Amino acid sequence: MDLSTIDDDSSDGQIVHKPEEIDWKMLDKTKFFFLGAGLFSCVSATLYPVVVLKTKQQVSSSHLSSLKTAFSIIRYEGLRGLYRGFGTSLVGTIPARALYMTALEVTKSNIGTSTVKLGFPEPSAAAIANAMAGLTAALAAQLVWTPIDVISQRLMVQGKSCNKYINGIDAFRKIMHTDGPRGLYRGFGISVMTYAPSNAVWWASYSVTQRLVWGGIGTYMSKKDEDSNENGNVVAIRPDSRTVMAVQGVSAAMAGGVSALVTMPLDTIKTRLQVLDNSSDDNNGRKGPTVGQTVRNLVKEGGLMAFYRGLGPRWASMSMSAATMITTYELLKRLSTKNQEHLVP
Repeated sequence: MDLSTIDDDSSDGQIVHKPEEIDWKMLDKTKFFFLGAGLFSCVSATLYPVVVLKTKQQVSSSHLSSLKTAFSIIRYEGLRGLYRGFGTSLVGTIPARALYMTALEVTKSNIGTSTVKLGFPEPSAAAIANAMAGLTAALAAQLVWTPIDVISQRLMVQGKSCNKYINGIDAFRKIMHTDGPRGLYRGFGISVMTYAPSNAVWWASYSVTQRLVWGGIGTYMSKKDEDSNENGNVVAIRPDSRTVMAVQGVSAAMAGGVSALVTMPLDTIKTRLQVLDNSSDDNNGRKGPTVGQTVRNLVKEGGLMAFYRGLGPRWASMSMSAATMITTYELLKRLSTKNQEHLVP
């Protein structure tokens, strides 16, 4: 099923042909996963310092601006401080991303086809398929991402003068020794609560926003079209690849910003649960802090605003990441098609 090749009437006598949706069956899987590993590794390396800033702010008991936090890291740890835990994160991100993309594409293709057969209009079918695909992909990927998050975030927040963990392998061994497998999956439940709904909302919003932006672009292009038909016949407008990428990037950034704002409190609680170890807890015999304890501690430290520490970096990270990831992802799909005629001219 094709959810993207829908002609939108942007004005009288004008039709915009959006690029064709490339589904799972059209992809060369070897190219898809091989090129995806390289492309997304580059994207992760570019955005990683922002993730470090966000994590540092979330676990801090005092409020420091993003700029002050960045200067503090560079002053005491050097530029390497902005990439603490990156190796571990990268190693885990590759299989997690592969699992995410597989679940996303398979679910989107199957549910999209089913919803159209059930009689849903194509815009609604696209939104439903994208929402369910985002939900399924997030659930599948968290099986890999949660342990990687726990390890990489602990490496992020340790200072140069206090290296509790030598590297990712050392952190893995020490967490397993102290807490067992449960330690690697600390915050798994709240991670699912954070990422699964936000992914569903993001992908559904992206689908809707993209259609709205295409409508605006179509109206603008029709007014600028020098070859517009004066006889009332239909004129087809085919946007170039730069316009396609711009629409995808803007739509993704808008969806990412909204998701960051809505899920910020849950993300702060999740990060606290994953980073704080037993030595930081009260001597109550429990293995790690509970969600209730974490919430009470945050309220004591700064009220409701404590839940939004690191919002700036997270907003920027999710918006930039969403725009970068979706354009990279769409490029990856075009490069991985079995039939290269699907490439946007």
